[in-house]
Amino acid sequence: MALYRYKARDKSGSMMTGVLDSSGRDAVATHLSQIGYLPVRIEEARGWDWREAIKNLEESLTQVTPQDKIILTRQMATLIDAGLSFVAVFDALIEQTPNPRLKNILTQVRRDVEGGMRFSDSLAKHPAVFETLYVSMVRAGEESGTLDEMLNRLASLAEHDAEVRARIKSATRYPKIVILALVIAFGVIAGFVMPRFTALYSQFNATLPLPTRIMIGISHTVQSYGLVMLAAIVAVSVGVLYYVRSETGRPVWDAFKLKLPIFGPIFLKSALSKFARVFGTLNRCGLPALQALEIVSKTVNNVAIARAIDMIQDGARQGKGLVQPMKGARLFPAGVLQMVAIGEETGQLEPMLMKVSEYYDREVDYSLRTLATSIEPILLTVIGGVVLFLALAVMMPWWNLINVYRGGGG
Repeated sequence: MALYRYKARDKSGSMMTGVLDSSGRDAVATHLSQIGYLPVRIEEARGWDWREAIKNLEESLTQVTPQDKIILTRQMATLIDAGLSFVAVFDALIEQTPNPRLKNILTQVRRDVEGGMRFSDSLAKHPAVFETLYVSMVRAGEESGTLDEMLNRLASLAEHDAEVRARIKSATRYPKIVILALVIAFGVIAGFVMPRFTALYSQFNATLPLPTRIMIGISHTVQSYGLVMLAAIVAVSVGVLYYVRSETGRPVWDAFKLKLPIFGPIFLKSALSKFARVFGTLNRCGLPALQALEIVSKTVNNVAIARAIDMIQDGARQGKGLVQPMKGARLFPAGVLQMVAIGEETGQLEPMLMKVSEYYDREVDYSLRTLATSIEPILLTVIGGVVLFLALAVMMPWWNLINVYRGGGG
């Protein structure tokens, strides 16, 4: 007798795992079949395998990046369009995918499909990787027989989203670097430079200038309570992070982001572009407007805008169409509302929504290109103020000491 680990599916298709003490794999398979389970994998249970443990840890820590999903989706669409069976498609994808976590997920999806489960239902079991939009469009492609086309649209949406994110990161990199450099410079002067000057100034009976006294006070505080301050900063940061991820704090944080000067309009326009593009794509896929709006509200990554989309959905459910609820949301300019109204009247909503998305894309692109011009005066003012303060704090005592020497020499 030996222990055997098994994976099997029950009558509802759910995956079950466990360990049985039996005489062999065939006996385990027979037992599982008798109790109504469909065996998927049966293997002898051995002692702890450090190689397998490391492999499992690696898979759990590996992230599936947007680029991984874009490549996977494009490859999947190409292979399906070529007429390959699902099993052959997944065999090729599993072999070509370097990401261990994604490879493991694809292996599970292949087993599910081989066991009779729908492709979209199998993807839905992995919401951390395949979100609601992805699963819904795959399901629409399965039902309409255009799965390869839907996958290509998904890849296009993901590429567009990744491009916008990359542009925003690139545009905000310069101010982040400047602010970080200022913080480091201030910390070095307060922690290492000013203590040496403080020891020197204390030898003279002279009144120090106000900027120097402030800097010495900051330096003394950093030296005396540096670790406590660091712990407090870490604790506050963790608390703020926990709050903004909570159900209470997330709406407050998302609404605050939209009201930020300079950056707020960029976040808003980017989210509205995504709303229009995803809604238009789902509308073209044949999904009902209410279902499409429900999916879109989960993809904009902003609770404040998601609530506005929910208001639009409620209005559409009451027979008010799209334009009137969109006007009530107070997020869309008059030109966009006119385009949507024309799309509803002519039955060409999807092309009009794509034009709305392109309009906001141009606005975001223009805002990002002028971001440096907009933020440069603020950065220069901050840099100039900090440099002036540090220069006065360090140099003014020397001028006073020179005057003391001159007075003593006279």
